[in-house]
Amino acid sequence: MLGIKQEALAFDLGNDWNQKKISILEQKDVIEDNLLKQISNILNIPVEAFQNFDEEQAINIISNTFGDNACVANPNSTFNFNSVEELKKLHEEKIALFERMLKEKDEMMARIEKLINK
Repeated sequence: MLGIKQEALAFDLGNDWNQKKISILEQKDVIEDNLLKQISNILNIPVEAFQNFDEEQAINIISNTFGDNACVANPNSTFNFNSVEELKKLHEEKIALFERMLKEKDEMMARIEKLINK
Protein backbone atom coordinates (compact mmCIF):
# COMPACT_ATOMS: atom_id res chain seq x y z
CA MET A 1 0.00 0.00 0.00
CA LEU A 2 2.93 2.36 0.64
CA GLY A 3 4.69 1.48 -2.60
CA ILE A 4 7.87 0.44 -0.79
CA LYS A 5 9.87 -2.33 -2.44
CA GLN A 6 10.82 -5.38 -0.40
CA GLU A 7 14.47 -4.77 -1.30
CA ALA A 8 14.33 -1.27 0.19
CA LEU A 9 12.83 -2.52 3.46
CA ALA A 10 15.40 -5.33 3.60
CA PHE A 11 18.18 -2.80 3.09
CA ASP A 12 16.90 -0.65 5.94
CA LEU A 13 16.58 -3.68 8.24
CA GLY A 14 20.24 -4.55 7.81
CA ASN A 15 22.67 -7.05 6.35
CA ASP A 16 20.77 -10.11 7.59
CA TRP A 17 17.78 -9.22 5.43
CA ASN A 18 16.97 -9.68 1.75
CA GLN A 19 13.92 -9.55 -0.50
CA LYS A 20 13.08 -13.21 0.04
CA LYS A 21 13.08 -12.85 3.85
CA ILE A 22 10.77 -9.84 3.57
CA SER A 23 8.44 -11.83 1.32
CA ILE A 24 8.32 -14.64 3.89
CA LEU A 25 7.80 -12.10 6.69
CA GLU A 26 4.79 -10.65 4.86
CA GLN A 27 3.11 -14.06 4.97
CA LYS A 28 3.40 -14.43 8.75
CA ASP A 29 0.40 -13.97 11.01
CA VAL A 30 2.57 -13.05 14.00
CA ILE A 31 5.74 -10.94 13.99
CA GLU A 32 8.00 -10.62 17.03
CA ASP A 33 7.51 -7.36 18.93
CA ASN A 34 11.10 -6.12 18.53
CA LEU A 35 11.04 -6.72 14.77
CA LEU A 36 7.63 -5.11 14.47
CA LYS A 37 8.91 -2.03 16.31
CA GLN A 38 11.93 -1.83 14.01
CA ILE A 39 9.73 -2.07 10.90
CA SER A 40 7.35 0.49 12.40
CA ASN A 41 10.22 2.94 12.87
CA ILE A 42 11.55 2.40 9.35
CA LEU A 43 8.14 2.88 7.72
CA ASN A 44 7.16 5.65 10.14
CA ILE A 45 3.90 3.87 10.96
CA PRO A 46 2.65 3.24 14.52
CA VAL A 47 2.94 -0.38 15.70
CA GLU A 48 -0.79 -0.29 16.45
CA ALA A 49 -1.51 0.25 12.75
CA PHE A 50 0.05 -3.14 12.06
CA GLN A 51 -1.55 -4.86 15.03
CA ASN A 52 -5.05 -3.59 14.22
CA PHE A 53 -4.74 -3.72 10.43
CA ASP A 54 -7.91 -4.56 8.51
CA GLU A 55 -7.25 -4.64 4.75
CA GLU A 56 -10.89 -4.15 3.78
CA GLN A 57 -11.24 -1.15 6.09
CA ALA A 58 -7.94 0.34 4.85
CA ILE A 59 -9.03 0.04 1.21
CA ASN A 60 -12.36 1.63 2.08
CA ILE A 61 -10.68 4.55 3.87
CA ILE A 62 -8.23 5.09 1.02
CA SER A 63 -10.90 4.96 -1.68
CA ASN A 64 -13.14 7.37 0.24
CA THR A 65 -10.37 9.73 1.26
CA PHE A 66 -8.18 9.98 -1.81
CA GLY A 67 -10.72 10.09 -4.63
CA ASP A 68 -10.74 12.72 -7.36
CA ASN A 69 -13.00 15.04 -5.36
CA ALA A 70 -11.65 14.32 -1.89
CA CYS A 71 -11.03 17.98 -1.07
CA VAL A 72 -14.44 19.10 -2.33
CA ALA A 73 -16.42 16.20 -0.90
CA ASN A 74 -14.98 16.58 2.59
CA PRO A 75 -14.81 20.30 3.45
CA ASN A 76 -14.28 19.62 7.17
CA SER A 77 -10.98 17.87 6.60
CA THR A 78 -7.68 19.24 7.81
CA PHE A 79 -5.10 19.29 5.06
CA ASN A 80 -1.40 19.00 5.75
CA PHE A 81 0.79 20.23 2.95
CA ASN A 82 4.50 19.56 3.10
CA SER A 83 6.82 22.52 2.97
CA VAL A 84 9.39 22.79 0.21
CA GLU A 85 12.10 21.95 2.76
CA GLU A 86 10.26 18.78 3.84
CA LEU A 87 9.80 17.72 0.22
CA LYS A 88 13.46 18.46 -0.51
CA LYS A 89 14.52 16.35 2.49
CA LEU A 90 12.27 13.47 1.38
CA HIS A 91 13.70 13.70 -2.14
CA GLU A 92 17.27 13.65 -0.78
CA GLU A 93 16.44 10.59 1.36
CA LYS A 94 15.08 8.77 -1.68
CA ILE A 95 18.19 9.64 -3.67
CA ALA A 96 20.41 8.39 -0.82
CA LEU A 97 18.45 5.12 -0.68
CA PHE A 98 18.75 4.72 -4.45
CA GLU A 99 22.49 5.38 -4.28
CA ARG A 100 22.89 2.79 -1.48
CA MET A 101 20.96 0.26 -3.54
CA LEU A 102 23.16 0.94 -6.58
CA LYS A 103 26.29 0.55 -4.47
CA GLU A 104 24.97 -2.74 -3.09
CA LYS A 105 24.26 -3.92 -6.66
CA ASP A 106 27.80 -2.98 -7.74
CA GLU A 107 29.26 -4.86 -4.77
CA MET A 108 27.15 -7.90 -5.58
CA MET A 109 28.25 -7.78 -9.23
CA ALA A 110 31.90 -7.61 -8.13
CA ARG A 111 31.39 -10.66 -5.91
CA ILE A 112 29.74 -12.53 -8.78
CA GLU A 113 32.58 -11.60 -11.14
CA LYS A 114 35.12 -12.92 -8.60
CA LEU A 115 33.18 -16.18 -8.33
CA ILE A 116 33.00 -16.52 -12.11
CA ASN A 117 36.73 -15.85 -12.47
CA LYS A 118 37.54 -18.55 -9.92
